[in-house]
Amino acid sequence: MKTLLPYAEHPATRSRAPWRDWLALSLLMFPVLLVAVDNTALTFALPAIARDLNATGVQLLWMVDVYPLVLAGLLVAMGSLGDRIGRRRLLFTGAAGFAAVSAATAFAPGPEWLVAGRAALGFFGAMLMPSTLSLIRNIFPEPNRRRLAVAIWAAGFSGGAALGPVLGGWLVEHLWWGAVLLMAVPIIVPLLVLGPAFIPESRDPNPGPVDLPSITLSMLAMAPAVYGIKMLAVEGAGPVPLAALGAGLVMGYAFVRRQRRLAAGATTAPLLDLGLFGNPVFSTAITANVLALFSYNGFILFLAQHLQLLEGQTPSESGLAMVPALAATVAAGLLVVPLVRKVRPGLVVAGGLLFSAAGYALVAFGDHSSGPAMLLAALLVLCLGVGAAETISNDLILGAAPAAKSGAASAISETGYEVGSLLGTAVLGSILTASYQRNLVLPAGLPQADPAAVGQARETLAGAAELAGTLPGPLEDAVMTAARAAFDSGVHITAAIALILMAGAAVLAAVVLRRVPRAH
Repeated sequence: MKTLLPYAEHPATRSRAPWRDWLALSLLMFPVLLVAVDNTALTFALPAIARDLNATGVQLLWMVDVYPLVLAGLLVAMGSLGDRIGRRRLLFTGAAGFAAVSAATAFAPGPEWLVAGRAALGFFGAMLMPSTLSLIRNIFPEPNRRRLAVAIWAAGFSGGAALGPVLGGWLVEHLWWGAVLLMAVPIIVPLLVLGPAFIPESRDPNPGPVDLPSITLSMLAMAPAVYGIKMLAVEGAGPVPLAALGAGLVMGYAFVRRQRRLAAGATTAPLLDLGLFGNPVFSTAITANVLALFSYNGFILFLAQHLQLLEGQTPSESGLAMVPALAATVAAGLLVVPLVRKVRPGLVVAGGLLFSAAGYALVAFGDHSSGPAMLLAALLVLCLGVGAAETISNDLILGAAPAAKSGAASAISETGYEVGSLLGTAVLGSILTASYQRNLVLPAGLPQADPAAVGQARETLAGAAELAGTLPGPLEDAVMTAARAAFDSGVHITAAIALILMAGAAVLAAVVLRRVPRAH
């Protein structure tokens, strides 16, 4: 087995002044903020895009979906590529490409141009997040400083996610939809100007050649799987999403077999070191990370519908209502850094997942009919847990992997983020939709209503709200009362299932990670 020197043993980096490390971290926050803001801001530009570019519903769907599809398909390949050619080089390439494509896409003359631009942004975006996290692993080899750096990294991502809806809504309202994309340029400029002087390069000292078949298989596994999960959330268990999931699983199996064969002695090095998953700390931390994002995105799914469709809030108002809870995510991530000097990291992760379970318990057994206060309080509790669990689990992922493989480890962590986010939406969203459809009892006296509108009301809460808006007062109130009752019953069931999953994950983390020592 090869002996890989950790980053700290290289003389060129051992003598760096600490202030240069923290300045490098501050520069790495720019692409982190960019990706986080971009993930949430575009949604608020879609109505303006549809109006200005005459985009169809299918085109609008692909504007949103093509970015995560390309991103997820390339994360593993880009993480391993960074280990081989240099993580800083890959980061700068991705940043420059992301800024250039964003500027070109901001002035798209038609929807096809915008869809293609979003696909290109997914390509360059896949270079950014694994590179930032793997560079942090190598800039901060000492565990306590690395843990704080990871907490700041996670705080930047959470802060960007909170800022996205607010900033996106403001830009669309006061400028035009292209400003949402154009803002990538000023965010990236400081990184490209100052980064070469302060961010040190790092790579695997014995990388081996790039394996193109493995890259192809990783893309053919992840992209259909992500597409299938997203379609499950929209269409349910239909033939298209199930076929996409099946294709992704088959390609995933082929990818794993090839990695094992290459690791067994072939001349070409495997794209992904599957031995990382043999470390129980690494694999359990990945699981905790996936489930933390699963709980968060599943909660946001039904909370956004409740605030906008049942409480009558605008998208911007609902985004602002969630900001305090998202700020709690940032605070929790920073506060657990000194905590792990007194409490074992595994217990902190388990405690964070228990907080997520407690947030769902408030929803499962609480009363939703008296306004949004209870749901927002539950989100606050859940976000405290997500912030704590995600920060420490990311640190455990990086600490369990060799420094030379930090790019691959970071890519796995980011892939877990994407999969957890999508599963939270697809699984919990499908359960909520099925429960709503089963429990909805529309009032009698709707023969004058459009049959298609009635059919949409039976499918989704949004359809019921749209139908109610076309009816006279008494019938409008009756439809919304029935829809609220059906939706709330679905939320209770969904929250109870999520509560059981989060509690089980907390037990898993407490048992498997119990031997991870406290920080010193």
